[in-house]
Amino acid sequence: MADLERWAKKQSMGYYTRVLTTTDDCISASVLTTALTKSSGSSVIQSDVAADADWEQLTLTHRDGREIAVIERSIVEEGSLGEAEIQEFEDELDETSPESGAAWLRTFFPRVRCVYSFQHLSGSHSDEGFATLRVVRDAIWALAPAIIQADGEGFTNEDGYQITWDFADSVTGDWWMGLLIDGTWTHFQMDLGNPIHRRAFISGYIPDGVKLA
Repeated sequence: MADLERWAKKQSMGYYTRVLTTTDDCISASVLTTALTKSSGSSVIQSDVAADADWEQLTLTHRDGREIAVIERSIVEEGSLGEAEIQEFEDELDETSPESGAAWLRTFFPRVRCVYSFQHLSGSHSDEGFATLRVVRDAIWALAPAIIQADGEGFTNEDGYQITWDFADSVTGDWWMGLLIDGTWTHFQMDLGNPIHRRAFISGYIPDGVKLA
């Protein structure tokens, strides 16, 4: 299937998180398996290529075969799925808040060389499954300067702090955020369900009384 056809198909399929990284070097399946082993996880990386070869798709599963995530790797180049995803994100920045986060993303996107897309499957719904997915995602994220995008959340900066708001109105809980103020990131923890905290962040201000990193 052509990359642009794959991109169109993905728009109607499930929940995704993505790592947008500044290197097109491929982190091998064997490296990801080692990261899982070190985390004491019992999940398995399945691939159609050799463990140290470049890959386009992996499947992360529990040992009993339940699928946690399908991971797709796409180099950002003309006509690729990665290019289409970056273009879609860029097109949405005019509607993205806070403006400081959107402005920073405009400078970061041209540096992205590869997109790793994680389609979350039913095996990710358990605590163990989600923790395993995060181990793999964080191993890729640590490979080079990179950011994370999550459907229904938004984008992080390179330090892993949330810098844009794409949450539902019903969201609650503490979350670590980042605001770019005078060219410097300020990181803090806010209550996503607190309307005062929410309005301040979306407007580009640090909410009063929050915990600084």
